Amino acid sequence: MATFIYDLGIGLYRAGLGIAAATGNPKARLWLNGRKDWAARLKTALAKDGNRPLVWVHAASLGEFEQGRPVLEAFRQQYPQCRLLLSFFSPSGYEVRKDYKGVDYVCYLPLDTRHNARVFLDIVQPSLALFIKYEYWRHFMTSLYKRKIPALLISGIFREDQAFFKWYGGLYRRLLRQLTHIFVQNAASRELLHKIGIEHVTVNGDTRFDRVWALQQEAAELPLVKQFAGNKRLIVAGSTWDSDESALAAWWAGHYEPDRRLVIAPHEIGEAHIKKLLGRFPGALRYSELADARVPHLESDFPVDIEHPGQVLIIDNIGMLSSLYRYACISYIGGGFDRNGIHNVLEPATWGKPVVFGPVYDQYAEAVDLVALGGAFTVPNDAALAQQMEELLLNDEACTQTGYVASQYVAANKGATGKVMAFIQEKRFLTRE
Repeated sequence: MATFIYDLGIGLYRAGLGIAAATGNPKARLWLNGRKDWAARLKTALAKDGNRPLVWVHAASLGEFEQGRPVLEAFRQQYPQCRLLLSFFSPSGYEVRKDYKGVDYVCYLPLDTRHNARVFLDIVQPSLALFIKYEYWRHFMTSLYKRKIPALLISGIFREDQAFFKWYGGLYRRLLRQLTHIFVQNAASRELLHKIGIEHVTVNGDTRFDRVWALQQEAAELPLVKQFAGNKRLIVAGSTWDSDESALAAWWAGHYEPDRRLVIAPHEIGEAHIKKLLGRFPGALRYSELADARVPHLESDFPVDIEHPGQVLIIDNIGMLSSLYRYACISYIGGGFDRNGIHNVLEPATWGKPVVFGPVYDQYAEAVDLVALGGAFTVPNDAALAQQMEELLLNDEACTQTGYVASQYVAANKGATGKVMAFIQEKRFLTRE
C-alpha cells in the first residue's frame, strides 16, 4: 500500500508539472524538456568511454551541488581512473551547472518510477552512488540495493518532524536501511536514527565547511566593489528576498551615515525585481552599470555623486557573492523572514564577518551553532534588524570578536570530505577485483 501511494504521488506530481508547463511556468518547462529522450541521450554520452568505473553523485539542486562539490573534486584527484556522473532533480541546479567541468557527465535525474530506475542503472552501471544531504527516491535506492551497488548518504541532517520518525514513515525507514552507510552532520541526527534502529551511521560534519573554505582560498578580487567601499564601512546583504529588502530599506533610510556603504546581492536578479530594488533605494547603482562604465580607479571616494539615502550597490549577476563578503564589515543573509529559511551563512562566516539574519533558521544546524556561540545574530523583525546593525556598526570590538568566533567555527569544522574519502578507500568500493 505504501508503494502504491508513493507511486500515485509521483504520478500526480508529473501531471502537475505538465499542467504548470502548459500554462507557461518556465521551471516546469525546463524540468520536462530536460528529461525528454533522457535514456537515449545518456546512453550515447556514456558509450564514448564505457570501460572505466563510474561514480554517480546526485544533488537535488544548486545548494546540494555546492555541498557535494568538495567530494567530487576529491574523487577527481584520488580516483582519476573513474568517470563521474552528476545528476540533478531541479532545473535551478542543472541549468546553472550543466557545463560543470569537474565531472564527465551532467544530467537530470529521471522521474522516480520502477521502469526509469531500472533503465537508468542499466545504462549507467555505477560502481558507487552518493546522495547529497537528502532526496530519498524509493525506486532508485531500492534498485541500487537489489543490485548490491554501494550507496552513501553524505552530509545528512535529520529532524524529529520528518517522516522517518512518524508512524507512517515505514517506506522511508526501509530506504535508510538499504543505504550502505549514512554520514550525518551532527550527533542529534545520529541519535534520531539510532532510535529507529538505523545503526550504520557516522557523525562526520558537513562537507559545506570544506567548500566555503576552498571558496575563500579561490576568491576573486573585485576591484569595482573594493573601489565602491573605499574606506567606508561596508555591509553586504546576500541572497535577499523581498521581505529582507523591505527591512533593510527601512533601516538604511533611517540610519544612513556618510561613512557607510551597502551592497545587496538579491536572490532574484530578474529585471522586474532589480527595478523594484532601485525604487526602494533611491540613487542606488547597478553593478552592471559600473562594469560597463569601466570607472577608473580613484584612491578616495567613489566617482559617482549619489544623494542620500544612496551609497547602495545592487549586484545584478550571479557568481560574485562568496567573494563579496571579503570586503564587508558586517554581513546580512537573506531568507530568514520567509518560510523556507536562510541561505548560506558559512560563506561570510569563513571570512570572519559577523552574520545577521531573520528568525527562520532553526532547520540549519550551522546557523543554530553560530547564534549559540556568538558568531551570528538573529532578528525577529525590522526594528530588531535596525537595532542589531547599529549595535555592530557602533562597536568595533564587538564586531571583530563576533567575526573571529564565526571564522573559528568554520575552521574547526573542516574535514568532512577527507573522512568520506577515507571510508571509501577503506571499504575498497572502487578498487575491487
